[in-house]
Amino acid sequence: MARRKKHPAHENHERWLVSYADFITLLFAFFVVMFANSQADKGKAAQVAESVTKALEQGSVTKIVKEMFGGDATNKGKGNAMMRGPGGAHKVVLEKKQERQIVELMPAMKVLTSELKKEIESGKLRVSMEPRGLAISFKEATLFASGDDALDPGSFESIAKVAAAIRNLPNPVRLEGHTDSVPIHTSRFHSNWDLSAARSIALLNLLTAKYEVAVDRLAIGGYADTAPVDSNDTPEGRARNRRCDIVILNQAGAMGEPESHATAPAGSQPAKH
Repeated sequence: MARRKKHPAHENHERWLVSYADFITLLFAFFVVMFANSQADKGKAAQVAESVTKALEQGSVTKIVKEMFGGDATNKGKGNAMMRGPGGAHKVVLEKKQERQIVELMPAMKVLTSELKKEIESGKLRVSMEPRGLAISFKEATLFASGDDALDPGSFESIAKVAAAIRNLPNPVRLEGHTDSVPIHTSRFHSNWDLSAARSIALLNLLTAKYEVAVDRLAIGGYADTAPVDSNDTPEGRARNRRCDIVILNQAGAMGEPESHATAPAGSQPAKH
């Protein structure tokens, strides 16, 4: 009986697929990590890199990466950093940053109302909570002589108390000058606009130079007679309208302020006033 010939074993031409699949997996992991590093949230990037390593060890890259970016195997991308609307993850980081910078102002109002009790009772200033934040409103006569922008040293004690409250809070602050409707035209001030803005600047210079309030916390505004709190038809009403307001902004008030995206050069120092 003739012996059947053995056919030679077929060479496996598909072995390269194993190496190719490993290469594609590593390439995928590389681009995932690169993408994560491009995100504003570096903590998330570190998480992704760690998770990719774990995924490679466990053979579950797709599932874990989805989870790290806010989704899962059954939740197609919900919460994904690229699917949070305009701004993506960067927007979320900015929102969290802004929330950290704005604090509740009611405790500060209680402290200032107590510390400025003498000034409030004498009518030199008023402390009130407005929709935009905590407003400390100084009467013109408390801070300035009529038609002038030189601060009265007698007001420094009151301003120091407000400055201490500002330093203890992270909130931005607006310094606002207001006048009555009686026009002014002198060699120094050509209009009430000039006078109201100059008084705001004088207050800013005092807060930064004498009381060490950071200049990047402050903004100024000159409103002339456009934002009266009383009628300009009576002497009493005009006296109330001549004022300077220090407004510690809350979340709503800060939303109207421009946001700086500039990064100061290494070693730079704030300008001294």
